[in-house]
Amino acid sequence: MLLGLFFEVPFDSNMNRTKNRPLVRGQISPLLAVCFAASCGIPGVVLLTLGVNPLTGALGAFNIFLYTCCYTPLKRMSIANTWVGAVVGAIPPIMGWTAATGSLDAGALLLGGILYSWQFPHFNALSWGLREDYSRGGYCMMSVTHPELCRRVALRHCLALIGLSTVAPVLSITTWTFPIISLPINLYISYLGFRFYRDADRSSSRKLFFCSLWHLPMLLLVMFTCKKSVLEKEDKGNLPGGSNEMAMEIRLP
Repeated sequence: MLLGLFFEVPFDSNMNRTKNRPLVRGQISPLLAVCFAASCGIPGVVLLTLGVNPLTGALGAFNIFLYTCCYTPLKRMSIANTWVGAVVGAIPPIMGWTAATGSLDAGALLLGGILYSWQFPHFNALSWGLREDYSRGGYCMMSVTHPELCRRVALRHCLALIGLSTVAPVLSITTWTFPIISLPINLYISYLGFRFYRDADRSSSRKLFFCSLWHLPMLLLVMFTCKKSVLEKEDKGNLPGGSNEMAMEIRLP
């Protein structure tokens, strides 16, 4: 993050939202910023690789590269930066999954997919109220160059959260109570996404943005409480007939 800010100092100085950042104001020297970023990033990847597993370390290294070398320069070149940035935001929860399981399986991709889709209503609603700032800074954001697409993409991914929640029990990640319990909050954020798409004003964008702040932690909390137990998954995988008596025999010494 700090290394990304290093490259954006000349442009951040033109934006009200970012003109008081330490690098912009000269409170931190560019050399110190680069050294601090390297002293955090390199040991962090090494610790993840040696202390957790190589897969998690590789994901961490890839995410640093993606943020610094792809997402950051794309912000001034193409609206594709938003999609790349959503991948950057989706990788950390995938790393959490791989750290716990050691594998990049369906559960990791589902969790990453939820974070990926959630970022579009969250950021697109936020950027709508900052269009003038982004324009002054020279950043190529959907809200500036493609306002209708900005609203449409936000609504599309609100609806995608409903689909992703329904996929969770199909993949045996959660029980079927998860899509049922999460449906009201997913419908609510989708309703606000529709209002944002239809009204295209600051009021609707603010409501969608603030909803996104509590929607994600609540959705993940519901997902956690509805997760399938390890024993249940093992029984399902090992016992085609699903016999409780056979399950007891396998678990007993």
